[in-house]
Amino acid sequence: MAGGESQTPVTLSDRELQIIDLVAAGLTNQEIAAKLEISKRTVDNHISNILTKTQTENRVALVRWALQWGKVCLDDVNCCPLPNQNE
Repeated sequence: MAGGESQTPVTLSDRELQIIDLVAAGLTNQEIAAKLEISKRTVDNHISNILTKTQTENRVALVRWALQWGKVCLDDVNCCPLPNQNE
């Protein structure tokens, strides 16, 4: 897969999944921080950790990864029910 996207499942926290969803929605780190009522630095740290865990290099590659693994739903794309990753 191009862009260094991980080919293996990754365990992410609920907060990390929430942040990925907001990144996919096009929000900046500052907007995510305001929406979640956390600091921008905390969002920056979450994004950095998520990029490391998913082995992606940037936000675009992260959203591609999230679509590939069914972690986000965008405009009715990838919206089928998926099994819970904890099952």
